[in-house]
Amino acid sequence: MRVLTGIQPSGDLHIGNYFGSIKPMIESQEEHEVFAFIANYHAMTSLDDGGRLSHLTMQAATDFLALGMNPAKSTFWVQSDVKEVLELYWVLSSFTPMGLLERAHSYKDKVAKGIASNHNLFSYPVLMAADIVLFGSQIIPVGKDQIQHVEIARDIALKFNNRYGDILTLPEFRVDENVATVPGTDGQKMSKSYGNTITIFGEEKAQLKTIKKIVTELVGMEEPKEYANCNVYNIVKLFLDENERVALQERYTRGGEGHGHFKLYLADVLWEYFRPFRERRAYYESHPDEVRDILKSGADKARAVAQPIIEKVRSVTGITY
Repeated sequence: MRVLTGIQPSGDLHIGNYFGSIKPMIESQEEHEVFAFIANYHAMTSLDDGGRLSHLTMQAATDFLALGMNPAKSTFWVQSDVKEVLELYWVLSSFTPMGLLERAHSYKDKVAKGIASNHNLFSYPVLMAADIVLFGSQIIPVGKDQIQHVEIARDIALKFNNRYGDILTLPEFRVDENVATVPGTDGQKMSKSYGNTITIFGEEKAQLKTIKKIVTELVGMEEPKEYANCNVYNIVKLFLDENERVALQERYTRGGEGHGHFKLYLADVLWEYFRPFRERRAYYESHPDEVRDILKSGADKARAVAQPIIEKVRSVTGITY
């Protein structure tokens, strides 16, 4: 089973990235064929500083490796190192109705939030479709907000296959219902676009400062507190086993502690959880050439898989003559 995932190098990784896509991807390496790429073309929808994009691409590669990406078990590369994805993006555009893109929730949501409307933002799902089908991907781990993009990729691939035969694999999405949507500090979905993230590799004091800003109800210290809809609880529970969750729930319901105590608890849990990852990250940061070699090797592996598929696409569409 081939599993594919990608993440934009558009800023510091946050725990929404980790639980929404990175952790499931890392765990998939033990039982599936994992393809993972750094989506630097996609990042251009929100980032136009070339120097910063280059820096963030290397940062994302370092972060992925630190969090458990194993290049010996998986294929790990930078999106732009496999140029065939842009060729397939153009071909698939011919099979993408305008109405399909106009109905994309992500596009409408970002425009409503004030992000400039342009063609790359509008056609983002088509490039994502190319990312998926170029490598014969079968399973796409996503958060709930990304389900529609996988469905769009499937619709486009189906239209292509209806015209030329069963050339493109139709992908299926996979969502972990327990962690698909991670709340941010304001209670909305955690997203760099909303400025409500808690970073994975931030400095300890900076992380604590961010955690203290998490929006909570105003409830007296001694009063029992409701945990089910508490932003702090719904973040920290992702790090806990069942017994630890029950113990924390009891702390909420018996009263005697304020939300500030639970924020401090979250900060301690988060810092300890990512300690071994920080140590691996320090190694890769000091060995950038090793990171580049890993990415180059991954691109070679990805291209070897993509070539037979793109050759079939070229043949049936007449691009090859």
